[in-house]
Amino acid sequence: MEIPVYLFTGFLESGKTKFIQETLEDPRFKTGEKTLLIMCEEGETQYDPSCFSEKNVVMETIDDESEVTPQKLAAFEMKYNPSRVLIEYNGMWMLDGLVQAMPEDWLIYQEITFADARTYNTYNANMRSLVVDKLNGCELVVFNRWSPDIKQDDLHKIVRGISRRTDIIYEDIKGNVQYDEIQDPLPFDINAPVIEIADRDYAIWYRDFSEDMQKYVGKTVKFKGLAGTKGGIPSNSFVVGRHVMTCCVDDVAFKGLVCVCDKPHNLKNRTWITVTAKISMGEHVAYKGKGPILNFISMEPAEKPDQEVATFY
Repeated sequence: MEIPVYLFTGFLESGKTKFIQETLEDPRFKTGEKTLLIMCEEGETQYDPSCFSEKNVVMETIDDESEVTPQKLAAFEMKYNPSRVLIEYNGMWMLDGLVQAMPEDWLIYQEITFADARTYNTYNANMRSLVVDKLNGCELVVFNRWSPDIKQDDLHKIVRGISRRTDIIYEDIKGNVQYDEIQDPLPFDINAPVIEIADRDYAIWYRDFSEDMQKYVGKTVKFKGLAGTKGGIPSNSFVVGRHVMTCCVDDVAFKGLVCVCDKPHNLKNRTWITVTAKISMGEHVAYKGKGPILNFISMEPAEKPDQEVATFY
């Protein structure tokens, strides 16, 4: 049986403990089932178990990132047999370590990131990889300690540079909440007969495509990319895409799609082209299963873009 995991991330003093305390005090959270709370950092705010509406809560602490291991988490599960798990995760630790260590029956049901609106721009400037790590999969960002002199647009752009799906909330020191209503249109026309992706917009298009492929099925797209023909790809196919940088040089990765032609092509590997193709979903050996297919319409040679690695501006 799956054990739901509720994951709360954010840097020290970002409001995680306060939110979890209030959640555990909420009578609506009371189910009579055992809840395991794992704390991965200790800030100024401490938990008060005497106020929990659910008394069947057990607490464990992990003090060091090296302790986030499959053995440790499995031991917690064996010891307590919890029905649900809450994790207050240390903002300085990468999430991949936790995901890799979780028992197979643990499934992240919800991931919320908390941030101090007053310092978030500084964290983003100096610890960009950690900021990106916490935004990649979260469903909600709560910017607390927000005040009118802090520009919502600046915070909004940081989040949208990583995810278009994440909801955003701004909370002031009195607990008043504002929902992010900033319009964030795509820099290309998704309803055009041919969706033309400018060089500078490739990263944004690829992210939007990856987050909601179905809305692009049946659409025709045109973009510049680097063609790849090696790796056992059939002679009537090639991969085309761009290298994309999300936060820093270390995370640059090639993001491309398989393009299928009616007949064998004579493309050389690592050739820059502008391709026009219609998108569908289908089986292909390059995916070892089902994936997005660019059905070839036309292509032409192209000069590499001024900025070879695509970014989110």
